[in-house]
Amino acid sequence: MLSALANTGIEVVVGVPNDQLLRVGQSRSTAADWINKNVAAYIPATNITHIAVGNEVLTTEPNAALVLVPALQFLQSALLAANLNTQVKISSPHSTDMISKPFPPSTATFNSTWSSIMLQYLQFLNNTASPFMLNAQPYYDYVKGQGVFPLEYALFRSLNPDSQISDPNTNLFYTNMFDAMVDATYNSMQAMNFTGIPVMVTASGWPSHGGQNEKAANVDNALAYNTNLIRHVLNNSGTPGQPNNQVSTFIFELFNEDLRAGPVSEKNWGIMFPNATTVYSLTFEDMATTNTDSPVLRGTFCVANSSAPHSALKQSLDWACGPGSANCSAIQPGQPCYKSDDIVAVASYAFNDYYHRTRASGGTCNFNSTAMVTSTDPSHGSCIFAGSTGSNGSSGGAASGPVSPDNFATQIHSCWLTHLITLLSIMVFM
Repeated sequence: MLSALANTGIEVVVGVPNDQLLRVGQSRSTAADWINKNVAAYIPATNITHIAVGNEVLTTEPNAALVLVPALQFLQSALLAANLNTQVKISSPHSTDMISKPFPPSTATFNSTWSSIMLQYLQFLNNTASPFMLNAQPYYDYVKGQGVFPLEYALFRSLNPDSQISDPNTNLFYTNMFDAMVDATYNSMQAMNFTGIPVMVTASGWPSHGGQNEKAANVDNALAYNTNLIRHVLNNSGTPGQPNNQVSTFIFELFNEDLRAGPVSEKNWGIMFPNATTVYSLTFEDMATTNTDSPVLRGTFCVANSSAPHSALKQSLDWACGPGSANCSAIQPGQPCYKSDDIVAVASYAFNDYYHRTRASGGTCNFNSTAMVTSTDPSHGSCIFAGSTGSNGSSGGAASGPVSPDNFATQIHSCWLTHLITLLSIMVFM
């Protein structure tokens, strides 16, 4: 893989797996051999910029905690000997579980159990101008919170005025959980008298599928989270507490890990299935557009679930044409999509219009479980649905809504993969 990335200019982070940490942290010569084999041998052709030493070591591998800082130091010495210390920075990804009480961010501190090691770790980062690597996964905090925070807050979606979340100590408003996690990390470092160490988010994403008790793990939420994460990172706005510090971020992850142990959700964080077909499609283009005829969604439709109660469909329809801002002019009396006795058909048009208009900003096709995604074009006569490719006698696109794995599994979009590898760094664990 490192050879394949040569001469592309893509920034690469190479990782030391946890099962190699003990050997690297106990032997200066082993650390030097690791650098020579996995880093120096590929530079300058491959643009290796960082080394991630272990992954969430303090919270998942406490037996290796005492060798974490020595491993950083030994690897840094090897970089110095190879004259690569300026190009390649060394750090170690940490989970937000390291922060005892992450909210409000202004009072966040690291777990005191690891104070001694964290002090040495932060001193190393400060001395080497390296970033604090953070795995920021709002999904876990949302699930553990059991309703304390709204789902919209975790997914970067707009909150209504009554649900605004602010830090009472700073009066800073937080529109998403991701920013709060990053600011909690900055404040935790500041509590230990370290400032100026940038935060790099080494993993952030959302599972697209879960077990029966993992309702938040679904493809609609995964698509919404990662789409909004991309938008948020690319606008270079920083966080409420650090508005001038842009947060370099890695999407977790490229492939589902079908053999991974644990809950169903743990196997389903990927953008692609193991067979290289897409779970859902991401775009790195201008996502501010509201054009309903999106090439990414062409041939995909959000329609009403015919088995849903009509009362529930009516409530969802009212929301789509009201707060949802769908263009419902075509389903008014006398218009081509109006059917006075078919609420399923009318609701389908409104749902589909909303979906195609808002998909780029995280809109979904759920509508309180009254809608679903299909590849069957519901257009009929002069009633043309957004996303129509001309099937069913239609020829245009006017409206549309959220996505399921079955529909996108067979659609490979090479354009998004190109954007993925050019706009996001790649982590390689050796």
